[in-house]
Amino acid sequence: MHKFLLLLTISTIIFSCKSQNHDDMQSEHKYTNDLINETSPYLLQHAHNPVNWHAWNDETLELAKKENKLLLISIGYAACHWCHVMEHESFEDSTVAAVMNEHFINVKVDREERPDVDQVYMNAVQLLTGRGGWPLNCIALPDGRPIWGGTYFPKDKWINVLDQISDLYENEPEKAEEYAQKLTAGIQQSDLISLNTQEANFTKSELEQVIENWQPFMDFKNGGRKGAPKFPMPNNIQFLLRYAVQSNNSEILDYVNTTLTQMAYGGIFDHVGGGFSRYSVDDHWHIPHFEKMLYDNAQLVSLYSLAYLQTKNPLYKQVVYETTKFIERELYNDQGIFYSSLDADSKTESGELEEGAYYIWNKEELQGILGSDYKLFSEYYNVNSFGKWEKDNYHLIRKKSDNEFIDKNDISEIEIQEKKIKWKNLLLIEREKRNRPRLDDKTLTSWNALMLKGYVNAYTVFKDEDFLKMALKNAYFISNKQIKEDGGLYRNFKNNKSNIEAYLIDYATVIDAFINLYEATFDENWLQTAKQLTDYSFDHFYDDKSKMFFFTSDKDTELITRKIEIDDNVIPSSNSIMANNLFRLGHYYSNRNYSENAKFMLNNVKENALRYGAGASNWLNLYSNYVGEFYEIAISGKNAKEKLKEINQSYIPNKLLVGSVKDSNLPLLKLKYTDSETIIYVCIDGACQLPVNDMSRAIEQIKIQY
Repeated sequence: MHKFLLLLTISTIIFSCKSQNHDDMQSEHKYTNDLINETSPYLLQHAHNPVNWHAWNDETLELAKKENKLLLISIGYAACHWCHVMEHESFEDSTVAAVMNEHFINVKVDREERPDVDQVYMNAVQLLTGRGGWPLNCIALPDGRPIWGGTYFPKDKWINVLDQISDLYENEPEKAEEYAQKLTAGIQQSDLISLNTQEANFTKSELEQVIENWQPFMDFKNGGRKGAPKFPMPNNIQFLLRYAVQSNNSEILDYVNTTLTQMAYGGIFDHVGGGFSRYSVDDHWHIPHFEKMLYDNAQLVSLYSLAYLQTKNPLYKQVVYETTKFIERELYNDQGIFYSSLDADSKTESGELEEGAYYIWNKEELQGILGSDYKLFSEYYNVNSFGKWEKDNYHLIRKKSDNEFIDKNDISEIEIQEKKIKWKNLLLIEREKRNRPRLDDKTLTSWNALMLKGYVNAYTVFKDEDFLKMALKNAYFISNKQIKEDGGLYRNFKNNKSNIEAYLIDYATVIDAFINLYEATFDENWLQTAKQLTDYSFDHFYDDKSKMFFFTSDKDTELITRKIEIDDNVIPSSNSIMANNLFRLGHYYSNRNYSENAKFMLNNVKENALRYGAGASNWLNLYSNYVGEFYEIAISGKNAKEKLKEINQSYIPNKLLVGSVKDSNLPLLKLKYTDSETIIYVCIDGACQLPVNDMSRAIEQIKIQY
């Protein structure tokens, strides 16, 4: 089943804390359930519900079987607005809790910690209802096979559903078994991947057809996908940027720049504190769903960095710097780790949780803060009918470029830039006096790897050493804390503890980030670690029949099915990232197994990718590597790192970089080192053109277009 749902991805950490302070804390609350022993902020939010919640673990599943009770599995995440609404309406209500506790074993799941559980039951709900989302609520037999599911339910409807299903299970158990059999079979059949035995053939004409099919859904006025809501889809735009440049397609390049500009102008970008919200509820990026996720911002840092490299648009550079400042201020720990998210909701002065309360302004506030600058500010950020939200509140949004604004208002560029800095500082100070959104301070390996890659991309483009320092600090955290003694990875980190087996997405993103870090530093340790994690993935995730990778390790407790993830969503699929990794590592190590497997994987999903490009953009990035030339650029000699910085100032998507300041045993560098000079080799599949010592001459040997 192919879906355009922005799925992310995640069960829980058992962390026992039995101190006197812990007991005192529990006594302050009327109710306390088993979630009090967890570390996930989302699970802890529900630890004092009257619902007798359990975490997803072997003990909970055994309890359901022992008591022969249905499992009620409720899945969400800390920054989810509608999860909070359903908690307040139903899970904090003792009447609702009494029904749930009597008839069900109630299980709360943080989807970000346990994407494997989320995948299975999201699949069930999609099969049942044709849609999905969070909170995700699914009811299953004691053995975990689902019989019913949905998303958000108001209190009365929720009670009615629970009564009907508990009655069915008690009085007609054979019907429940029938539902479970059919639904489980559907889940197991969906997304099945079989080996494509036809010859792999990738052509420019097929890529052109993908774009032709995609274009009717593109919003050429506002950017992004037509209609509302609007989600930033970083990998879609990154692929389209590459395609536009390599195919000389000015229409698609204009669309890419329109999207990037309108997102940066829109209210989805925080014009006071930097960083992007999850999505906008309208069709012009104005009013966001206000949660801020690490994975969005990480990928957008990469995207805007690469877009700046191609366009030299100063707006894109500004976005990168303001977004990384936001990350370092609000989602960063000095250990070198990045936290997961900020909630959409925050408390108003009256103590009620309200979405966006931390970010919005009224005219009186702004006039008091900005004084004589208010008129100019209100025009720049549209404190008018265009920027109005609701209840006399405004959310900042831009309509004009700085040049247009300067021309209209007879103000110099230096003056407007100074005023913007002043305005942002004043508003940030004022905003800090408000109740802050709740922080989800767990650390997820894959999201950290995406942020690591973002910092690497920012460093290579802007040559700012602070970006490299941030990248290295996080890379050392992953390599020192998240890699286990057996060579595998942990998924999570919280309270100095990691204990969830990593999923394929963690391996794929870390390998990708370490390859990029190698290309930015020529430190072979990062490339070797990437290879070691790749070999571990083959040992524990690989499916010999399809030549794809399962999402879960063979060390994980089995669910009702073992999924193979292929659809690129807001985060590219774990298999598409892994296939891209294998393509690159195949070149670095002259490893035919890696190279052939990457091609097999792409060929397996080719039909789907060509039919629906927006759900396969990372596969299409790999597809592009096989269309036209793909270059291996080897730099060997004492000044290799200086030469590296030179080539990183050119947008060349169809290349990989390899280099060393000393002799190296990497196949692409063997017998290429000399003490006397630094030499650049431009190669295709190991066959090199005449070596040169000037980077501009090397670039002349490269054909970017397909």
